[in-house]
Amino acid sequence: MFGINYEIIIIDDGSPDGTREVAEQLEKIYGSDKILLRPREKKLGLGTAYIHGMKHATGNYIIIMDADLSHHPKFIPEFIRKQKEGNFDIVSGTRYKGNGGVYGWDLKRKLISRGANFITQILLRPGASDLTGSFRLYRKEVLQKLIEKCVSKGYVFQMEMIVRARQLNYTIGEVPITFVDRVYGESKLGGNEIVSFLKGLLTLFATT
Repeated sequence: MFGINYEIIIIDDGSPDGTREVAEQLEKIYGSDKILLRPREKKLGLGTAYIHGMKHATGNYIIIMDADLSHHPKFIPEFIRKQKEGNFDIVSGTRYKGNGGVYGWDLKRKLISRGANFITQILLRPGASDLTGSFRLYRKEVLQKLIEKCVSKGYVFQMEMIVRARQLNYTIGEVPITFVDRVYGESKLGGNEIVSFLKGLLTLFATT
């Protein structure tokens, strides 16, 4: 692909869904120079998973995506093309522009996601159309700087990454993506997550 050197770093936080076993098989097939499995014993949060992964990344750019293929690898060439085209610091996948979209969510989940994005756009004016997605390309040094600045947890963490990027005058390009909800396992979005999201949103509004 583009004649680019790459490595795939898999961070598994003691997941019960067999991620580690599949990653170990891939490591045997493709070699430990291409597939780097870097497990942790338990769930320690998204931000620390990013830091853990970055320690092992040797490239200048890092693409972050969900390993359950709800983020499809077919979009990766688009991310790379977009970055080169505008020399962007960040390229963010968006479900809310162009031919982007979501498959596998019920109406309630879609309304919550759209509503959260709408409120966020009004309050934070982030300069990006999809704040809660995690399929993104970062310059490595930009990702390091943003993680140092971010204090949020959970869903709000992704929003804060973009808001802080705007604060620091980093440039953001966007690529329309389709998000397909996981086929195996469950995606949980309960009342607690919604309350945490609103609290985090108001904190960001007050501090940016």
